[in-house]
Amino acid sequence: MKKQRLTEIESYLRGKDKVSIEELSETFQVSINTIRRDIKKLDEEGVIKKFYGGVTFKEVPLNSFENRFTENLFAKKAIAKKAAELINEGDIIYIDSGTTTATILEHVKPEINLTIFTNSLDIIEAAVKMENVNLYTVGRHFRRKTRSFIEIESRERLMQINITKAFMAVTGVSVNQGLANQDFAETEIKSYICQTAEQIILLADRTKFNKPALLTFYQLKDIDVLVTNHCDDEEIRKVCQDNKIDFVCVG
Repeated sequence: MKKQRLTEIESYLRGKDKVSIEELSETFQVSINTIRRDIKKLDEEGVIKKFYGGVTFKEVPLNSFENRFTENLFAKKAIAKKAAELINEGDIIYIDSGTTTATILEHVKPEINLTIFTNSLDIIEAAVKMENVNLYTVGRHFRRKTRSFIEIESRERLMQINITKAFMAVTGVSVNQGLANQDFAETEIKSYICQTAEQIILLADRTKFNKPALLTFYQLKDIDVLVTNHCDDEEIRKVCQDNKIDFVCVG
């Protein structure tokens, strides 16, 4: 409940100038002390700016998508190409926003019949060129720095989608932390998708492993496929073996 409320508070603050503590308390029907704790958490995340008696929204400072995309570019493209082999005719798939998932459709036959759900602008731009793809976007607010859409209108509607395969990206991943992200609004979407998809396929290059991130949205042991170039980590291999996770090594 707290994670959902934090996401809702962040969404509420977008587009507003200043909001008082009292207004937030009344809007979300929780005590002043609870709102103060929520504000402290959001302040630590860097998405709000406090002033006397209230808060205002502040975008999270992020490295640009373009800069992150060029980091380990060869490995990311190789991982995306390998993951694309898992896409089959008639699949209903979700492709997450991220620098590793961004090029996955470059390696899919353009005439394939697919249904694609995504919050990634890069995937949208690629999918509109594919005549036999039914394309659905997730999220209603575009964030330029991540080239992604955030803020879902209905959790229930999203949970009703029968996704066969979800191709997920992460900020960081580890055995203890699980799959983690740095942003509340993105984490909300990731979490719901992972709960509803039949198969979770994680794409992660070696720089993502044991990298701390603020918010866990799924446990590593619960995914179905790991596609990575991080092939020499015995701990990760053991988790995959113990939990019957397909470990796809991209050399």
